[in-house]
Amino acid sequence: MSSPDISGILDQSKELDRLRKDQEDILLEINKMHKKLQSTPEVVEKPGDTSLSRLKMLYIQAKELSESEVAVSSQLLSQLDALIPSGPPGQQRRRMEGNEQKKKRMKADPDVPRLSPSLRNHLDHLASLKGEQVAARVTQEDADKDEWFIVKVIHFDRETREFEVLDEEPGDDEEPAGQRKYKLPMSHIIPFPKRNDPSTAQDFPPGKHVLAVYPGTTALYKATVVNTRKRKTDDYVLEFDDDEEDGSLPQRHVPFHKVVTLPEGHRQ
Repeated sequence: MSSPDISGILDQSKELDRLRKDQEDILLEINKMHKKLQSTPEVVEKPGDTSLSRLKMLYIQAKELSESEVAVSSQLLSQLDALIPSGPPGQQRRRMEGNEQKKKRMKADPDVPRLSPSLRNHLDHLASLKGEQVAARVTQEDADKDEWFIVKVIHFDRETREFEVLDEEPGDDEEPAGQRKYKLPMSHIIPFPKRNDPSTAQDFPPGKHVLAVYPGTTALYKATVVNTRKRKTDDYVLEFDDDEEDGSLPQRHVPFHKVVTLPEGHRQ
């Protein structure tokens, strides 16, 4: 067995580990959506709700990852079969030739699973966010609390499904150069509604918990919607958690395009 053969097997094994980790992340998101729909099934009837579309997209991603796992596993088996002697040389040669023919057919066969149109459109949308400001969770999964900031998208990698973003206004204790870059997974990014297109914003009812930009900062915190807006372009009136002044929570006005859905399991 040559070093290149071993290297190829190790590379495929790493890819298999990455796919399985991505599947675990997607399944976790799917389970969260299931719990949400089980506890509040009426949410899908509200105008502008995207729960079902989000769930469909998660299932599409899960299917694509499963198909990729099968393809990588098949390639690993073929590589191992080619390196493990079994039976007369003629049988081994025929098996290797058969595997090569199978690979050629897979490359030429138009029915081999590829990115679905829905997933491709979703990835196109994420790639189109380049240069836009988005909400980003910059803390790791095992952090005690979630920290969300406004960042600028520099690049979206379709292969790794990761964003490269720039925090243009970090705190005083951050990078001396005044800016800081992060590489974040898709699940850590929430696009803002478009300032010039109020139809892209959800209409959150009074009492709804949201994630919003605290006035005068570039940080987002959990808040509660206080009253109903008359127009889609009106500011939200919010009460931020832990914002107590003189024994009460002050009501603060936040533009509609700086308010997004509070992620499931948010910690603060």
